Amino acid sequence: MFNSSESIVTIGIVLLALGTLFWGYSRAKPFGKAGILAWLQSVVLMVPWLVFFGLFAVGIYLNLVGIILLLVVSVGIYIYIGKRLRAAGQDRILRDRGKDLTSTARAPQPLQTDDESNFRQTPPEFSSESEPEPEETPIAPEILPIPEEDLKQIQGIFGIDTFFRTETISYQEGAIFKGNLRGEPQEARDRLAAKLQERLGEKYRLFLVENPDGKPVVIVLPSSNDPQASTLAQKNFALVLLFCTLVTSIEAAGLWLGFDWFGELSRYPEALPIALGLCIILAAREIGYRLFAQRYNLRLSWPFFIPSLQIGSFGSIIRFESLLPNRSVLLDISLAGPAFSGIVSFLMVVTGLILSQPGSLFKIPTQFFQGSVLVGSLAKVILGDALQASIVDIHPLTVIGWLGLVITALNLMPAGQLDGGRIVQAIYGRKTARRTTIATLIILGIVAIISPSNPIPLYWGIVILFLQRGLERPSLNELTEPDDARAALGLLALFLMLATLIPLSPGLAGRLGIGG
Repeated sequence: MFNSSESIVTIGIVLLALGTLFWGYSRAKPFGKAGILAWLQSVVLMVPWLVFFGLFAVGIYLNLVGIILLLVVSVGIYIYIGKRLRAAGQDRILRDRGKDLTSTARAPQPLQTDDESNFRQTPPEFSSESEPEPEETPIAPEILPIPEEDLKQIQGIFGIDTFFRTETISYQEGAIFKGNLRGEPQEARDRLAAKLQERLGEKYRLFLVENPDGKPVVIVLPSSNDPQASTLAQKNFALVLLFCTLVTSIEAAGLWLGFDWFGELSRYPEALPIALGLCIILAAREIGYRLFAQRYNLRLSWPFFIPSLQIGSFGSIIRFESLLPNRSVLLDISLAGPAFSGIVSFLMVVTGLILSQPGSLFKIPTQFFQGSVLVGSLAKVILGDALQASIVDIHPLTVIGWLGLVITALNLMPAGQLDGGRIVQAIYGRKTARRTTIATLIILGIVAIISPSNPIPLYWGIVILFLQRGLERPSLNELTEPDDARAALGLLALFLMLATLIPLSPGLAGRLGIGG
């Protein structure tokens, strides 16, 4: 039976979920059919997890087959609604494009000059090759850092069939070009970039992004602003961090085995198998990144590992040393690393639980399994009534795999340039990614205050605040969103992150038979 406090918490969670759904519906309704379909997509992704955690809260746990079935059905419905949403969006785009062409034919469209007061009329018959020369729309050279000769060449790439330029604004060492996007963003951006390269070679880079008003703009910046390769000093620092991570992995393994390796250096052979398991998980994460980066012909920096005496390592920090072509590529690479390490860690946990038997290396309190909803539910499914005892014997792979899941989940927090932050930026855009970064920092601060004995939330809050709070730089095409299948996988990774890091309450664990 529920006690009063747990009933209040359960009711609160249900009300919060229903309130979130209603709030989403109220925001989606003004956008008509497309808005409702987008809202339904979010509902489809939330329902399986609400069902899973709701049943779990009342003591009913689904086996692995049931969980997979829920996810498969959810993803299938998500993709189907996504197709309907794209169809509705394309219908709207065609209607809007028809209105644009009609208005262009009826009345010439003005181009704004730099003083925002002089206008000239643009005949509707202009094509991409007959775009007016820039001298008709003068820009003060002292305002725009791009040389005048280059500016003329850049302005000549725009046309009515790709991006109809209406205004030029100075921006950093380049320029922002406002106007009307014609056609699909990726196709238009590729055509503009090809024309720019034909005229000026590799001197400039062309970005297609949204301005604060949500309207497409083109930004042209010198290629000197491209991401730079790691310096020799940075590579040497990465090697130092790698060595420190190997040391802390052995120390963490020794602590799990009941001795301090720093005080008993001769016992390192005992700790090596566990340390090696941690290194395999870290290596799997890096392999995932680099396989997908190689697939898209992109460069990554050397990994800067984060040593940790508690669990050996907190993962690594990597930088993109190439410009990303679009948000789908950002999502693929950001998801590949956690997917590789997460799958390896998950298999280790499952294998370790299957191999666990009386006499296994580790004898740990069953409260150990209350630290994670995901691991606790897996342990309950595999070990069953064995978790009702106060002490349970488990295979070392269980510990190694769980540490790997924690490392992966910490890097999936939706903040800054962590994997989770990049995934949110790729799916929802930069504005939402900024908000989730702030929310993550606030939550970490609250957890650090509530649980002062656990230094990890405070540590990660500091890491994010000083090293990783900034968003990833925009891709060359920021307008085209990832497809539904990619988005579903990204959101699944974020949900599994929560399931790994959220602990079971003692009351709920007791009702499930975890911890006696």
